[in-house]
Amino acid sequence: MTNVLPISSRILDTGELAINGISISTLTKTYGTPLYVLDHATIAHQVSQYHLGLSGITDYQITYACKANITRGLAKELNALGVGFDVVSSGELKTVLSAGVTNDKIIFHGNNKSIAELTLAITHSIRLMVDNFTELEKINDICTSLSTSARILLRLKPGVDTNTHAYIKTGQNDSKFGIDDDLLPKIAKYIHANPRLVFLGIHAHIGSQITELAPYLKLIDVMTEYLKKFQNDFQLPIKELDLGGGFGVAYTAQDISPNVAQFLQDLMTKLKENCTKNNIDIPKIIVEPGRSLIAQSGITIYTVGTVKEIPHVKTYVFIDGGMADNMRPALYQSKYTFEVGNRMTTPKTMSYSIAGKYCETGDILAENIMLPPVSVNDTIVVATTGAYNYAMASTYNRVGRPAMILIKEGKVIALLNRETDEDLLRLDH
Repeated sequence: MTNVLPISSRILDTGELAINGISISTLTKTYGTPLYVLDHATIAHQVSQYHLGLSGITDYQITYACKANITRGLAKELNALGVGFDVVSSGELKTVLSAGVTNDKIIFHGNNKSIAELTLAITHSIRLMVDNFTELEKINDICTSLSTSARILLRLKPGVDTNTHAYIKTGQNDSKFGIDDDLLPKIAKYIHANPRLVFLGIHAHIGSQITELAPYLKLIDVMTEYLKKFQNDFQLPIKELDLGGGFGVAYTAQDISPNVAQFLQDLMTKLKENCTKNNIDIPKIIVEPGRSLIAQSGITIYTVGTVKEIPHVKTYVFIDGGMADNMRPALYQSKYTFEVGNRMTTPKTMSYSIAGKYCETGDILAENIMLPPVSVNDTIVVATTGAYNYAMASTYNRVGRPAMILIKEGKVIALLNRETDEDLLRLDH
């Protein structure tokens, strides 16, 4: 299971799973369940793969997509690893600022940023990723009212389709994100006419959970043409080229997990060839990984409350969490790897469906998967839950969201307290 569990995972002589030397039972006794657990060693390894893949480029920035998973403590750890941050809300921006992240490491994305969010970003000199012409006008108006300027990049539509779920494709022409080519002359003219708009570069993002190199190679060709167009046709030289993110990860043993370093080396080789051929200087390169930096580092731990057999149909394992702390199976029909954390060496001889505690028939995390015989109070571990689990978590049925911890060099760092009933009542009138 080394391809889906954190890299520090080990099975103890007792048959129990341990993360960075700490047993699952020790974690559950201290922090309860459901519990999100992140492994620092896996995160650091993934960051190192991005540095390795981009090492042939003079100037680059790894910009973590906060939407995958962010807390103040996690931002501090990523910041210490030299990672920048892609934020999409005032909440994400304030989180990373409160972690001590400097403005030069932050980019503010989003297709419908509010006036308050734009103002917040501008006052902190945060780079803004412009999604549409209306937003560009709003930014200029705010800059005029504050007698300041804003550093901007333009999000383009590269027209690159991908073999991924329809909900996480973003590079195709009918995407809600990005500027249509037909508007580029108008936008270029507007930027030239408004010197408070400090143009830095362009960006494209083709989607998420992509495991093939071909779409990215096509993206490099498309972005090379844009480099030429902006330099020659619009007289707006590109200083920063943001290639987005989207590298996939393995959730099950059948999944392909791309070699990040090799992918990036291949892409940078292609970019260098294209730029040399067209006599274009290579700008600063930005990549925006989210899932691929954080997903494998995470596991979610549940406690079994009931094992319910429906004769000749199926057997349910009821856990103390479910769709509210992992929305992806219901939203994307996502598959995960499940283990009985206290019986890692026991053969998987029984078929179970893993169901949550929420009042929805669709609250099913897995159907008819093989596990060792499961009993009440056993521990169910779900691998590769570092991304988009806490980030999408809700308080459905007025159940508080789980705690989150980070294990670093054999020590536990608390990232989030468990949300209590009192927390849920705090904003009520």
